[in-house]
Amino acid sequence: MTETEAEFEAFGPSGVVLRGTREGEGEEQRAPVLLAHGLTAHRDLVVHGSRALARGGHAVIRYDARAHGLSDAGAMGSRTYDVLGTDMEAVLSKTLADVPRPVLAGHSMGAHTLLTLALRDPERVAGLVIIGPATVGTPPGEEILEQWDALADGLERGGIDGFIAAYREGLDPGWSETLIRIARDRLGRHRDLTALSATLREVSRSLPFEGLAELAGLDVPALVIASHDAADPGHPYAVAEAYAQTLPQARLISEREGESPLAWQGGRLSREIASFCAEDGVRERATG
Repeated sequence: MTETEAEFEAFGPSGVVLRGTREGEGEEQRAPVLLAHGLTAHRDLVVHGSRALARGGHAVIRYDARAHGLSDAGAMGSRTYDVLGTDMEAVLSKTLADVPRPVLAGHSMGAHTLLTLALRDPERVAGLVIIGPATVGTPPGEEILEQWDALADGLERGGIDGFIAAYREGLDPGWSETLIRIARDRLGRHRDLTALSATLREVSRSLPFEGLAELAGLDVPALVIASHDAADPGHPYAVAEAYAQTLPQARLISEREGESPLAWQGGRLSREIASFCAEDGVRERATG
């Protein structure tokens, strides 16, 4: 940890302990930023270890979602995103209780979680950074669920090696080495792989909202970050594009085709988040 970083524990539904860090005190007029990671990731993988936001004067909250990293496991059942949204609210209450409205930035599962919270209470947030969304709010097909179940089975039966064996199927050869290295690294950060495998099944079968029409009423500033499909087919470009077209105050950005996804470039991603936080509409909401 850095000198300005402090650990915290927050309590979600059923007493699940969520562990994370708060970095930086935050300068006046700079919105605090909560970072929420994706499925099988951990607290440092939203901006990939970059400290640019804290150095730029933002208070930054990172935490491990339940059953990930160092946080406790806890069953969610059919209420998966309701529970994850309540977990996120518990983290905000613990770390930013005196802040009018923070900016929420999340990747994939983290993006879906912050949308759950924002749809529940739009006045709770200054702005949303939606990185690599993966659902348009309709139930996944059987093929997608079979892929997630294969990953969960591999993790449960063979640990990290079992997951990787299932994960490598169908990867683009040009990106497979990088993707497998990233997957192996992130899986090594979890203390309970059995709990994580159960969470894969729960989250893959869950929806943060029912249909894109729900997003049309979410009138808050939003930055949607897309990835091109060759490197990151699990987070389709078309889905991010649909979010940007539906959310009333959204704009879309991405890397150029053939480049490493913007979602993987921690320093550049942090700068984009900081620029979004500096926009007039976001600053006005952040300062109350």
